[in-house]
Amino acid sequence: MPIGTMEMCMIAGVVVLLFGTSKLPKLGQNLGEGIRNFKRSMADSEREALKEQSKLPEGKV
Repeated sequence: MPIGTMEMCMIAGVVVLLFGTSKLPKLGQNLGEGIRNFKRSMADSEREALKEQSKLPEGKV
């Protein structure tokens, strides 16, 4: 069930009421920073897993 335009407007209105217009830019900045950190940590862990895999002798898995 997709979210329609009316539902998105209602969600945006509730967010503005809860946080106020002055805090919304800071909230968006913090959300973006959290997403970037999450992506970076996922890439780092994947890189570490590949590095560990390459250290294993051939034939051993």
